[in-house]
Amino acid sequence: MKTKLILFVLMLPVLTYCQTSDLSLFKNLVSKTWNAEGNWGDGSKFKQEIVMNYSLDSTLVVVKSIGYINKEQTKEGLRNHGIRQYDKKSNRIKFWEFDVFGGLTEGTVFSEGKNIVYQYKYGESVVTDMWEYVDDYTYNFKVGSYADGVWKQVYLSTQFKSNKKQ
Repeated sequence: MKTKLILFVLMLPVLTYCQTSDLSLFKNLVSKTWNAEGNWGDGSKFKQEIVMNYSLDSTLVVVKSIGYINKEQTKEGLRNHGIRQYDKKSNRIKFWEFDVFGGLTEGTVFSEGKNIVYQYKYGESVVTDMWEYVDDYTYNFKVGSYADGVWKQVYLSTQFKSNKKQ
């Protein structure tokens, strides 16, 4: 009994650290290449390839996105570089997404079951991106106005797929 108590006391800092740096909602997305194509509500094209990896001893998720890098949507390249991190102070996962055009999008991430939900301000609006789980290699992806579990308006609806043999 004494040995178990000592082991518990010694493991407490490790258990506490793991609980406060939990990015496990990204587990299925990490180390896979995700591809999607579609059209925005205004008819412009959407095409992205996304790769997510853990970094800094799994305290960050680093995201690289390949997509259109010019306004004419004729040239593809590294479009976004993102970071997801658990913030102990707010008890939330925060994200920062830097784009090739000099923009920065920042907001929060949470889960609804197996779905991953990003929320952020875009101008005066609150926008939601949702990775809606279909299976381990497929997510429905929506961008729009979402509140209280209901889509008020959808600006983009497509699907991200990953190759099963990665």
